Amino acid sequence: MWEEVPSSQQEQRLQELLRASGRLPRHVAIIMDGNGRWAQERGLPRVEGHRQGMRSVQEVVQVAVQLQIPYLTLYAFSMENWRRPQSEIAALMWLLRHYLQQELPRLQRHNIRLRAIGKLNALPRRVQNMLRQAIRQTEHNTGLTLTLALSYSGRWDIVRAVQMIAIDVRRGKLSPEDITEETFAGYLMTHELPEPDLLIRTSGEMRLSNFLLWESAYAEIYISERYWPDFRRCEFYRALVDYLRRERRFGMTSEQLGRTPNPQHDVTELHALVDAVASLSAL
Repeated sequence: MWEEVPSSQQEQRLQELLRASGRLPRHVAIIMDGNGRWAQERGLPRVEGHRQGMRSVQEVVQVAVQLQIPYLTLYAFSMENWRRPQSEIAALMWLLRHYLQQELPRLQRHNIRLRAIGKLNALPRRVQNMLRQAIRQTEHNTGLTLTLALSYSGRWDIVRAVQMIAIDVRRGKLSPEDITEETFAGYLMTHELPEPDLLIRTSGEMRLSNFLLWESAYAEIYISERYWPDFRRCEFYRALVDYLRRERRFGMTSEQLGRTPNPQHDVTELHALVDAVASLSAL
């Protein structure tokens, strides 16, 4: 079991200000990209990038818990990832088993509820069993809801929802005239989650990669140039501070919403604190 990163006075102050803002996202979704390139640029096997990426997962989860962010969804393995070399897939499945086994006590200790979305029956049987056990053991936890997108595809989930709706219409349980956006969303695998407020993608790539396509219609998007293994707690703070600078209007005007953006000096103070925390982390 890894040791949690202790918080400095600067980091504690940063967290206090972020929580006090009242504007942190309820749901953060992350496309964790760049593990393989991180390893290749260092002359290491691709699996080492995935291994180091696990540390980033641990740090981001820790910060989400400390900031009392209710929902965190991580794009861990896409349906397209099944096309990768078998050796890399095997290593990824081993890392997933290792994570579930080693992190379960931490999930319990911090009241984290684990969920999973995707075509889970495509995963190896051993992974399915461990995942099912971890979900069952944490289902009554009331803190952070951590959702892993595994063997997931946004298009697949949309098609699946359409098929289920068609079945219910054919059985007379649902009328076509009664189908609304809310009805449709209720058939998605994410129906228990609020729509993501902030979607983060690492590695500098600017695409959704088939992730939460329906759900991300109004999400604020943040692109980090860092590869995922380098996206640690300070980079997560930077994404959250950037989010606070934004004004979400959902098609309306600021006057209609009665909102104004955060004062720039508040954001400047937050940026300074993030830089201070980053400097201490580098020591």
